[in-house]
Amino acid sequence: METNLARLAESALERFGDYPSLFCAGSWFSSTELHARATRVGAGLGAAGVGPGDRVVVIMANCPEVGIVYHALWRAGAVITPVVFLVTPPELRHIIADSGAVAVVTTPELAPKVAAAQDDAAHVVPVFVVGENFAQLESCDPGPIVERSPDDLAALMYTGGTTGRSKGVALSHANLSNAGASSRSVSHVPGLVRGITALPLSHSFGLLVTVGGLHTPEPTISILQRWFEPTEWLRLAAEHRAQTTAVVPSMLAILLGQPLEDYDLSALEFVFSGAAPLSAAVAAEFERRVPSATVLEGYGCTETGGIISSSPPRAPRRGTVGKPVPGVTVRIVGPDGRDVPTGEDGEIVVRGANVMAHYWGANPMPDGWFSTGDVGRFDADGYLTIVDRIKDLILRGGFNVYPRDVEDALMTHQAVAMAAVVGRPDDRLGEEVVAFVSLADGGEVSTDELVAYARDRLGAHKYPREVHIVDAIPLTSVGKLDRKRLRATVSTPTQASA
Repeated sequence: METNLARLAESALERFGDYPSLFCAGSWFSSTELHARATRVGAGLGAAGVGPGDRVVVIMANCPEVGIVYHALWRAGAVITPVVFLVTPPELRHIIADSGAVAVVTTPELAPKVAAAQDDAAHVVPVFVVGENFAQLESCDPGPIVERSPDDLAALMYTGGTTGRSKGVALSHANLSNAGASSRSVSHVPGLVRGITALPLSHSFGLLVTVGGLHTPEPTISILQRWFEPTEWLRLAAEHRAQTTAVVPSMLAILLGQPLEDYDLSALEFVFSGAAPLSAAVAAEFERRVPSATVLEGYGCTETGGIISSSPPRAPRRGTVGKPVPGVTVRIVGPDGRDVPTGEDGEIVVRGANVMAHYWGANPMPDGWFSTGDVGRFDADGYLTIVDRIKDLILRGGFNVYPRDVEDALMTHQAVAMAAVVGRPDDRLGEEVVAFVSLADGGEVSTDELVAYARDRLGAHKYPREVHIVDAIPLTSVGKLDRKRLRATVSTPTQASA
């Protein structure tokens, strides 16, 4: 299988020819137009001194230039370093310096943030701004593809940094190509060619969707939203008769707060959810209100190119994240590193051609197995269920409490839109369970009622003794629950209730 991402892009153009392939910000872009721009920008980057193996930071909201720059850098033999546009200047400064980037590509609204990140920084690099000096890159004649081996880096992606300073995940051409091929092999449904996405293309899930498109057996049409805005998402999905979409769970929860019935979503067949645990209540409610749609959950992380397992379309629903995708081996291990019996919880470890060789600046993993830090279990048929993150485990009075269990119970209450659970330090029990909830439009419920509701549905050691109703649950820049911020609000030890 071809692994060079630049050659995969050329192959896709040869297979499908010229057609309207991308709609963004009110305009259509053809496949040949996008490819031609990428060839010119690739040559321009080379002329600007970007060489094989060089890292270039790409910080933009979703726009056609994101894909153009990715493919241009791969043509030049360089390494994309995608950064979600919501990062702070100090975070961006760390990424630019740690990656050893030789340039930054951005858009006008983010140029001040890039400038702030480089203010008084020891590592300062040239900046190309779309609509400004980016034009000089496009003025070059197209150049050839720089040859790269399968093990050469294609992307250096930085983790969210929710537990500390972000780390660089070094992903090769082979890692990303295999991830895209594996994902597409289980998610592609013939004839479903119109997809809408608001996922940041700078996130591993968004990049997986991008690379997966290079492996599709038929031409696909992408409706790209600059960033997620629910009303505009619904309008675009209805207007363009979107058949598929890829989302994170918080997007579905937000969409449920909109008048879905006012939009014709009858063409929408599959909703692929990933990047964070999906509440069964949210999935079921979305399917109830959009009867044509089936919500399918997958599982992956940045270190695996965004994919580990996936729920196949039109397969029986099981409430899991599906089976490991082709080429990926998954084990469930106990604290001693040995496999646990089927049905028992343990840490998920994974190996495959999509798994990174190492973190940036660190030694390669000695045996090729990556420890995800997630707790999961297999059922008798080989389907994988994600229990929670190991680091999010709450130890209350010697009992394990997984936040997701509590969140799922609270989410079944009709007044609750979103829920997040963390542990508060406690002098007597070690930790106490604390819940934060935001309410659905028109929802009315008291904190005491939510405590009682959870007590009726969870074991005595699990239910939250403390519930806070907030206007909005804090999310990270990629739509995950920001437990770090919530933990900071409950960091003072207290005496727990019985």
